[in-house]
This record gives sequence, structure tokens and C-alpha cells, in this order.
Amino acid sequence: MATDTMEIDDALYSRQRYVLGDTAMQMMAQSKVFLNGMGGLGVEIAKNIVLAGIKALMIHDTKPCQTWDLGTNFFIREDDVKSQRNRAEASLHHIAELNPYVSVTSSTSPLDENTDLSFLKQYQCVVLTEARLPLQKVVNNFCRSQNPPIKFISSDVCGIWSRLFCDFGNEFEVLDTTGEEPRSMFISNITQSDPGIVTCLENHPHKLETGHLVTFREVNGMSSLNGSKHQITVVSPYSFSIGNTSDLEPYQHGGIATQIKTPKTFHFESLEKQLKSPNYLVADFSKPETPLQIHTSMLALDEFQDLFGRMPNIGCLQDSEEMLKLARSISETIDGKPQVDDSIVKWLSWTARGFLAPLAAAVGGIASQEVLKAVTGKFSPLQQWLYIDAVDIVASMELVNHEDFLPRGDRYDALRACIGETLCQKLHNLNVFMVGCGAIGCEMLKNVALLGVGSGPEKGMVTITDPDLIEKSNLNRQFLFRPHHIQKPKSCTAALATLNINPQLKIDPHLNKVCPATENIYGDSFFNQKDIIVMALDNVEARRYIDSRSVANLRPLLDSGTMGTKGHTEVIVPHLTESYNSHRDPPEEEVPFCTLKSFPAAIEHTIQWARDKFETSFSHKPSLFNKFWQTYQSAEEVLRKVQCGETLEGCFQVIKCLSRRPKIWFQCVELARLKFEKYFNHKALQLLHSFPLDTQLKDGSLFWQSPKRPPTPINFDPTEQLHLNFVISASKLFAEVYGIPYSQKESSEEAIRKILSEVKVQEFTPSNKIVQTDETVRKPEQIPVSSEDERNAIAQLEKVILSSEASECNLQMKALSFEKDDDSNEHINFITAASNLRAKMYNIEPADRLKTKRIAGNIIPAIATSTAAVAGLVSLEMIKIAAGHPFEAYKNCFLNLAIPIIVYTETAEVRKTPIRNGITFTIWDRWTVYGKENFTLSDFISAVKEKYGIEPTMVVQGVKMLYVPVMPGHSKRLKLTMHKLVKPSANRKYIDLTVSFAPENDGDEDLAGPPVRYYFSQENS
Repeated sequence: MATDTMEIDDALYSRQRYVLGDTAMQMMAQSKVFLNGMGGLGVEIAKNIVLAGIKALMIHDTKPCQTWDLGTNFFIREDDVKSQRNRAEASLHHIAELNPYVSVTSSTSPLDENTDLSFLKQYQCVVLTEARLPLQKVVNNFCRSQNPPIKFISSDVCGIWSRLFCDFGNEFEVLDTTGEEPRSMFISNITQSDPGIVTCLENHPHKLETGHLVTFREVNGMSSLNGSKHQITVVSPYSFSIGNTSDLEPYQHGGIATQIKTPKTFHFESLEKQLKSPNYLVADFSKPETPLQIHTSMLALDEFQDLFGRMPNIGCLQDSEEMLKLARSISETIDGKPQVDDSIVKWLSWTARGFLAPLAAAVGGIASQEVLKAVTGKFSPLQQWLYIDAVDIVASMELVNHEDFLPRGDRYDALRACIGETLCQKLHNLNVFMVGCGAIGCEMLKNVALLGVGSGPEKGMVTITDPDLIEKSNLNRQFLFRPHHIQKPKSCTAALATLNINPQLKIDPHLNKVCPATENIYGDSFFNQKDIIVMALDNVEARRYIDSRSVANLRPLLDSGTMGTKGHTEVIVPHLTESYNSHRDPPEEEVPFCTLKSFPAAIEHTIQWARDKFETSFSHKPSLFNKFWQTYQSAEEVLRKVQCGETLEGCFQVIKCLSRRPKIWFQCVELARLKFEKYFNHKALQLLHSFPLDTQLKDGSLFWQSPKRPPTPINFDPTEQLHLNFVISASKLFAEVYGIPYSQKESSEEAIRKILSEVKVQEFTPSNKIVQTDETVRKPEQIPVSSEDERNAIAQLEKVILSSEASECNLQMKALSFEKDDDSNEHINFITAASNLRAKMYNIEPADRLKTKRIAGNIIPAIATSTAAVAGLVSLEMIKIAAGHPFEAYKNCFLNLAIPIIVYTETAEVRKTPIRNGITFTIWDRWTVYGKENFTLSDFISAVKEKYGIEPTMVVQGVKMLYVPVMPGHSKRLKLTMHKLVKPSANRKYIDLTVSFAPENDGDEDLAGPPVRYYFSQENS
């Protein structure tokens, strides 16, 4: 069902909302889009924008389904081909069931240059695919003539070439060009000068650009800056200039500069003008001239169709020569008169009838994001052309057998026209292992199905694994899943959906993680049977492990990932490229313990603090409590041991929990109210007692200055909703932890306010506790317990025993596991309320529930458009691996569809490490030594020397030093057998050892060589 104003379904759109925001989501929910052409590119765009949640989509097509379409449109089935069903009608149901909030309709009416286009007035965006250029011009002119103009997009995939064009009218305003959070910077100094120079705190670069606007707050001394706006000029990574500050009062301390996002107006030209003077995005900077050459070649293709009423024939030399003549003539009419590239024109002519599904996935993802920009005004639009090619897939023309590309009447004809039958067969015979069946996994499986990977009659298999079950939030991006699949295994469901696209596939779904614990399943023999490993994962740790297994077994590896509108692809090929583990991102900067505990300066600090409080109170303490009482069966036993002077780990905390254990709902509310006082009133009073507002440091500067913010104690007010929200959520969580029932009436706001009026709160008494201010100090493992605390604990335990409150049922608590996606469990409610109360206490801008949920739950923003794009791009690299291409053919890619930028880079060539005497090795090299029953360590060292010409000086297994001559007793190990020194794991018949060698120059450190794989016997190899 579609509505004029969509109530955003948070469970469905949760991750997308973090990318687009509520305003853009609501605008989409009121937008209608017209999409022409239900070939492979059209269905890609339809899929992505329906998943995103527009109000209505009209899909239009006049062509019947053909066998050819089975390899291009993943929603067309063999029955549709047999019945010659219209492509739009065949796709309609499948597209509509992707999102119940979107109205999807179809049209089969004729559409040409003479059609009355007034029906388009109801749409906010018109998208054309597979449309002849004269029709594109007519529709574009009609869209521009409307007030406001209808946004116009056209796109095509012709063989191994593609183009995308956008025209959003003469003036198109964008409120948020990047989607990034506005930057905030703590200030350390502002000069009295013209211009005034603003310097940020050390180690906090501002990351602004000249021309950005900033506003100021909390500046002391030069206070007239507060609330003012200034355009900046970047001076250095840590400073920028504003206007004249020479007449302002001197700067004293503090202050925050915050970037102001300003709207930007983009100007577009018509398709007619842009054909002769194209403005385009360069994706591959190694070939900056290529986009203009493709532009010229594709215009020649358009003119060829107008002249001959058809596409050039596959591999036809005569047609390609005609195309060349047209291209040379057209280049004279284009600004700059670009040089015609004969190779581009010929390959376009030879493959234009074909269709490369992964290229369509990439272009479809990008085009879909442009549709969303068109209807929301969110993010910077493409201006105005984008050309993406897959020419690296094909061999040089001299090596091409034209007959290899001719159709054979099956579902792979469109693919065959692009890459040839020989490479098609290589794809069909691939054994692929894909880890992860989430968003990228679903897209990859669709591409795999259209390419026929793993469909060979004798060879070929696609093995997939994912331990997760399908959740509602997955449906927004993981397009193989439907609502009735919720709580079913991802891998099995994805496998069945993939077989619907291509029944010829052989696919084997597993439900396992790939990790050290499953090496009995995914051992070396398993990896060695696979031709390509594909990672469709969302965490770095798993990526690093699978990379290490791929390197160990010399398997090619494909990696891709997204974060919102950003995405990356990486191709890893044995002996040619570096591996995933060859580069490491710098570790995320940890927030100092003292900042979280006492001196928060940003909302991220208060959210982390609130999350920590949740874990401590409702997970960690209950877990310790339960573990303690599993060790000690009764309170009497514990009392006897403590009275005898025994030290029992965790005893003090456990007794405290037991003695303060609430027994009824009233006491849960009371406990929550006391926590409020402790966290938000007493904590502030204690800090101000330890460090009064006028406290000075040794250099005479104030203690309380940026980024340290003095707290303000919060006095509880039951009429304040935020105060009440904290008490309600904390009360319910305490009740759950302690197993205390309560009714809906008891937990109502009115009932809780009544309880709160009876709660007695102790007055604050300052203590002499030392407040940690050193940012290098980490959180202590255990809080020391004083002798007085121990005496109090004994007394409390005696009291509990006497009052019969230490029965078996009281020695259990329920430990909660943080769950961000269940809105009824109070977890996010507690963290939001606690975080915002702490933010208020420190005068920090609060965060809404959505932002709090994202940060506390470490949620990765995601949208289907970027997922489709990276899956398409990485699938192109799979084809290159199957073809066995050289190093130069492979490309990594980074994209950000919000800006938009798409950057291809060469893969990192594998680094050769020299040892000596001209001997080098890479990460892909592995030396092998075959042993036998009585093989000693000395025999091993001799075998390495004899086989590789260098004598090892050290032998290490992981972190275990087997032989280091300077270590006491190690020389005696030379006589020990390898069986005695090391043992293989249950799943392996070998061990990998690291050997080091003496350097050529004395004084240098020993050099580590490649891994040496030692087999315990010749048979085991």
C-alpha cells in the first residue's frame, strides 16, 4: 500500500535512514518515477529505487520476453519467454513485492518521438533506458519545459560500454551536498588580527575547506564571536582564518567552531547542448581522455541506428568500419574535436548488441542514487555524464575469434556477445566460495546467476555460507529475501532465490562461520578445491582471517564493502597483488577513560558512557553474580570463608548486589531514582568539590577550559519528560534483571510519579576520592576494596542471612544482552535518556533516539544503491580472474555516490622481500620440507639449507620459539624430533613455521623468510 505521507517503518528502513535522513525519506515517499525499458539495466534501477521507498513507480516496456532476456533481467523466467509475455508485465509482480509501501504499475503503450508526453507531468523523475537518441531528446525537452522541471535521467549499457546522463533543470537546489555530519572543533586560540586566525586543539585537525561557513559558541573573552557566522580560509590542517578580529576583546579560552551546512544550487544543460559540449566525471585518472572518446563512439552508435534501423552486428568488420566513419565525422562537431580511438569504436560496434550484467549492476546502482537525489535534493548530483567501461575484460582484437562471440540461442547470448564463448565456459566451470549472504552477498549471487558461474555440466559449483537468520531490517537491501522469509536461514533462502534466476546453477548453502573453529569443514583441502573466494562480509576481523586462508592456499580473493553511499572493491590475485592483510587502517582513536568517566566533551562520549552503564548494571554485574553463586552454593558458606580471612574474587560486589536487591516494583523505581541522583547530581557535585570552577593548573591557566566542560548538577523533576524517561526505562530493566513482575498500570507515568513522591534521597556528602585526569591511564581491571568496605560487606551479608533474604531464588539474576533492534526492550530508551541527561549536565548538544541507536549499536549505514554498484564492479574482476588476465587488467575502486566520485586505482603489486644472494620472496611464496618419523630439528634446518641455499638461524611456530640459539637450553633441542617439538592441529597434517636467516651485514637484525610448511611425512603431503 502506498500513502501520501509515509510513516517510516524503522524496522524496514533502519539502516537507510542513517544515510538519507527522515526528510529525504518523506520526500521519496511522495515521489513518482517513470522508468522506460525493462532490460537488465532497467530492472536494476527499478529494484534499487523500490527498495529505497519511493511512492510510486511506473515501469514501461513494449518488447516481449526472449531467451536472451534470461541472462539480463533477473526477474524474467523461462515461462515468460515461452508465452512471449511483455517484459514490464513479467517483471511487475517481482518488483512490487520488494516493498509493500511502493505502488508499482506497468505500461506497454507505444512510446516514440510522436507520442503525447503529457502523461509524464505526474512524475517527478523520468528515467529512460534502451531509448533511441531522438526519443531521449524529445523527452528531455519536454521535462525541461515543465514548471518545476521534471528531472531527467537516461542510461544505457551497450556490450562492455555504458553511459549515464542527468539533467535536473537550470537550477537544482541541494540542501546537503555530502551527507556528512557537520564538523565541530575545539578552539585553543584566536588571534586579534586581520584576518583573525583560529587555531584548533592539538591533534584535532579541522578538516574544513576554504569557503566553508562556521559559527562559534562558548568562546570566552572574544565572546562577541558567539553565534556569529564566518566564511573561512584554510591556513593549515589545524588553523583557519575568519574576518577581522583586531577590534574584538582578547581571546581567553574555550570555544567551539561548528561547520554550517549551506544549500548549493547546481545548473544543468539540456541533452541537446551536452551532446556537443559534454561535462563528465572522470573515473579512471590513468585514462582521462577516455570518457570523451566513449562519448564520441556512442554518438556514432546512435547515428548508426538512425541510419540502418538496427544495432551493428556482432563482430562484423563492415559495420565497425561504418561506425568509424561516423565517429570521425561526429568528433568534428564536439567541442575540442576529440581524437577517435579506433579500438573503442570497434569494440563498441562488435559488442553493442550484447549485455554485461555486472556492468549494468554497477551503472544501475549509480543511476538509482541519481534518481533518489532528483526527488529529494539530498547529495550532489552527477554533472552530467558518466562513462564506465569493462574493456579490460576483453583481449586484444588481434587475438579475438569473432565466431566465439556469435549467439547460440541460449540464455548466455547477451554475455557471449561481450566476452566470447571460451570465457563463458570458464565462468560456468568455476568453483566459487562466497562467505556472507547479506546485502552484497545477495547482489553477488544475482550477478553469479546471470553470468552462469558454477553452472557447468561437469565442473563448477557455488558454495555459500552464512550463519545468520533473515530479519525485517534486511529486506530493505537484501533483495533476494521477502517478508515470509523472516527468521529463515539467509544462505538456504538465498540459494533457492538464486536458482529461480538461473536453474542451471549448482549451489551449496552452508550455515557456518568461517573461522578457526570450523577448519574441520573449511580446511586446506576445501580451499584448494575453490577457484575464487568471495568475501561479502561486514567486519574486518573475519576479512583478515579469510584473507590469511586464501593466501595460505594461493586462492584469488574478491573483497567489497559499503558504508552508506561509500563503497570499495579490492581484487587479490596470487603472485600478482598484495593481500588484504598487507595494509591496515590506523586503529580508531580510543576515547580516554578519564574523558568518558568525568570529562565528556561530545555527544559520542555521553552515548558511550550510557552504553557502558547499561553493560555494567544489566549484563556484567548479573553475570558475575550468577558465576559467583555457581561457585559458592550458599550465603552461609561465603560468610564462613570471609570470616576466616579468605579472599573471594568478586565477593564485595556480589554482597552489595544481594543486600540491595529489590523485591517489589516500588523498589525498582526507587533504585532507578537513586541512580539518577548518583549519575546526574552527586557526580557533578563531587567533581566541582574536587575541582572548583576557579581551579588553576600549574601554569596558571584554568582547569575548566576547553575541551573540559564543568558539569551542572541536575535536580530531579518528575514533570520533566527526560527525567521520567530515565527512571521508567531503568526501573523496567532492573525489574527484568531481578525477575520482579509489574503490571502496565504500575509502570504508567502517573503511577511512577506517585511512587517517586515517596522515595527518600540522601543529601550529597563529598568524598576525598581522587578523580583521574591523566588521559593515558586506562580503565582499571578491578576497583580496589578497602578494609572498611570488607567489614561493611560482612555486616551486610550477616543481615541478609538473618532476614532470610539469601534463599536460592535470590542468588540468581538475569544478565541482559544488548539488543538495539527490539524497541520494546527499553535498551535504547535507557541509553538515550542516560546519554542526554549527561549531555545536559555538561552542556553538550543532545542526540535524538535514532542517532543514539546508531552510535550505541555501532550500526553501519547502508543503502541498496551503493551495494549494487560495488557488487557489480567486483563481479567484473571475477571475470578477469576467470580469464587469467595479467596484473595490469585488475582494478580496485573507491566510490562515494553522494558527492559523487568513482575512482579506479591499480591494484598494489606484490612486494618482493630480499633475503640475500639474490634470493627474494613474497607473501605468496611458501617453502616446503617433507619429514619422516625420526626427523629432528637439526634435520629440518639442514633440509632448509640444502633445498633453499640458506641456513636458518631461528625457527618459530606462531609465538612459540622452537629454536633461538641465544636462549638457554635451545641447542639441546636440535636432537629432538619434530614430532616431540610441535604437533599439527587435528585438521592439518603439517605445520607452518617461520624461519629467520643471518643478515649479510653484521649488526643487522636477522631476516624472517617465507613460511616453511613442514609435512610430518611424505605421504601426508
